[in-house]
Amino acid sequence: MTTQVTMTERAARRVGQILSNEPAGAMLRISVEGGGCSGFQYKFILDHAKTDDDLLLTRDAATVVIDSLSVQLMAGAEIDFVDDLIGAAFKINNPVASASCGCGTSFAV
Repeated sequence: MTTQVTMTERAARRVGQILSNEPAGAMLRISVEGGGCSGFQYKFILDHAKTDDDLLLTRDAATVVIDSLSVQLMAGAEIDFVDDLIGAAFKINNPVASASCGCGTSFAV
């Protein structure tokens, strides 16, 4: 199983748009926390600090950081951005997840 996390072009474009309104050095931090209706949930925040063990993803104008524990729970995942009739949101296609909730923000392993 790969531990690599990737970001689609759509996700990179949206992250770049978000970061363009922030001070220089801003990054999107994605983490996995306990909670949600399926056991774990994704958290998205803007951050200006990177730790030594963070995974750094860059694509075009997008910079995403993920802490090392969250990377383990997202091994092989793809970060995407969807904009459909239900709404627009980041979507994590996570092969580690054995189940997820209907809204797509929480998952179980």
